[in-house]
Amino acid sequence: MILRLPLRLKSPKASTLRLFISTMAESVSRDYTCLIDACKTMDQLKQMHSLCITTGMGSDPRIQKKLLVCCCSRRGGEMGHACKLFDRMHERDLVVWNTMIKGWSKVGCDGKGVTLYMTMLKNGVMPDYYTFPFLLNGLNRDCASDCCRQLHCHVVKFGFESNVYVQNGIVYMYSLCGLMDMARRVFDMRSKDDVFAWNLMLSGYNRMNQYEESRALFLEMEVNMVFPTRVTLVLILAACSKLRDKDLCRRVHGYVKECKMEPGLKLENALINAYAACNEMDVAEGIFKSMKIRDVISWTSIVKGFVETGNLELARTYFDQMPERDNVSWTAIIDGYLRAGFFKESLELFRQMQSSGIKPDEYTMVSVITACSHLGALEIGEWAKTYIDRYKIKNDVVVGNALIDMYFKCGCVSKAQKIFNDMIRKDKFTWTAMVVGLANNGHGEEALKFFSQMVVKSIQPDEITYLGVLSACSHTGMVDQGRNFFAKMTSEHGIEPRLVHYGCMVDLLSRAGMVKEAYEVILNMPMNPNSIIWGTLLSACRVHKDTQLAELAAEKILQLEQENGAVYTLLCNTYAACGRWEDLRGLRRKMMERGIKKKPGFSSIEVDGFIHEFVAGDRTHLQADDIYMELEEMTHELKLAGYLPDTTEALLEYG
Repeated sequence: MILRLPLRLKSPKASTLRLFISTMAESVSRDYTCLIDACKTMDQLKQMHSLCITTGMGSDPRIQKKLLVCCCSRRGGEMGHACKLFDRMHERDLVVWNTMIKGWSKVGCDGKGVTLYMTMLKNGVMPDYYTFPFLLNGLNRDCASDCCRQLHCHVVKFGFESNVYVQNGIVYMYSLCGLMDMARRVFDMRSKDDVFAWNLMLSGYNRMNQYEESRALFLEMEVNMVFPTRVTLVLILAACSKLRDKDLCRRVHGYVKECKMEPGLKLENALINAYAACNEMDVAEGIFKSMKIRDVISWTSIVKGFVETGNLELARTYFDQMPERDNVSWTAIIDGYLRAGFFKESLELFRQMQSSGIKPDEYTMVSVITACSHLGALEIGEWAKTYIDRYKIKNDVVVGNALIDMYFKCGCVSKAQKIFNDMIRKDKFTWTAMVVGLANNGHGEEALKFFSQMVVKSIQPDEITYLGVLSACSHTGMVDQGRNFFAKMTSEHGIEPRLVHYGCMVDLLSRAGMVKEAYEVILNMPMNPNSIIWGTLLSACRVHKDTQLAELAAEKILQLEQENGAVYTLLCNTYAACGRWEDLRGLRRKMMERGIKKKPGFSSIEVDGFIHEFVAGDRTHLQADDIYMELEEMTHELKLAGYLPDTTEALLEYG
């Protein structure tokens, strides 16, 4: 029914009729707004909008406003339709503008709310205390960074700086763009009894990885006698897991126990994660077993916890029991096998992950690439890179660093350099990977050039970088430069040399034939040398035929590792190289009496994406006959080419 008022009605009867028609119009308008409220979906709302237009009610301001509110406020609303409604509205009061700003806030569209706000001001409509909470809470990080200070000025200009909801919005805005000092200033000026504001600050500190500040704020919250909510406890538990603070973790758990607060799934998951990070797996497992409801996060937290504590067997047991798995749970168990040195098994798990239809993310791919690095599995590593490119997996600096490391460990120096050159963003780990990789592949001078560029670019080297630098000097025989860099570690970069750095210096001097100087370095170390450092010296003594120092080094190693068969073998080889056959036979008898044997090493090769491992004399491979036949042919061809192997030490390894 379409109701229109006559243009000229001046009699008392006409006034009565006008009042009647106006009342009827209001009644119809109320009926339509009730019908609009009853709409459950956007399709129903659009159908109702069409009905309003066909019945002549589409231009009614009350109907238009109600339709706009439903588009902007309800779940499943549509801002595109809201914009069309907004553009056709002739009467736009502050409620309408606020509704649109709130709508853009809900969908998180970049800068739309701020643009609309500026348009509102140009149209002469002034904001109220509803405008800024909608506007500030709808910002994303980039938009907040661009206009946070200007919006704060507008809040002060229009006199809303003391409004609690506006203050919360400002705290959220500053924390979003990382200006935690500004957020704290606003927070300190307001009332301290609103737990929501405390949660905003905790969330901001966590977002900026300022976990110490989160802990301090929580303790201050307790002093102010503000009772935490579940959200508060989840946030502080996240900080606990990063800080590995057992005491605070137990303290937070106490709120759940003593106050008889129903923890809920998120809080229980946070407790498991925090206790696991603090190596309190007994408590974490107890919480897990007592849970009435578990989700994939619960299972993943317990699996990850056992992985972190090195209990791979229990981690796998829980993983196999999981009712459902996501990419995070798969990545956790793959990473567990990777940490334990089971590189082939980690790749096999990745194949199972693919078979189950779970799409990997960048963290999974870093684990896969790292496994390929350790195995020298170039073909699988190349496949992983292609997979990342094809499926648009986030190729961030961590992935780039892993690829550089993988290519270097597989001997593909040029490919590693190409990855480095193509990376848009590089961190100190990128530069370190280049320095270490080039050094390990015999490009010592180039590694030192990269180190010089790194210092020029004001990128602070760390102890790993210096391992690469010292290794580069060792491989290129630059003894003086190595000593120089060793001194600069402390004098220029404040890095105290660790055992591995002293080991590099021993290796540098040993390779240069300066075994006496290498021994002096060991004697003057501020920490006790390990068997690896003594082993480096022992190997150098064999090469340079220093039996006296070799015997001393061997004795030191055996004091640390009594059953180390490799030490006896190296000493035997040293005696053989020096022609001391009586000493050699005496040592061999001692080895036989004690039943000491050198553990055989193994080699691996990648063929068609599969890793094959071999030890000396191994015949367990399915193609062993073919392999040995090929080996005999190669040996025959080498002899024809005039090659004579050095067999002076061959029997000593296995006799």
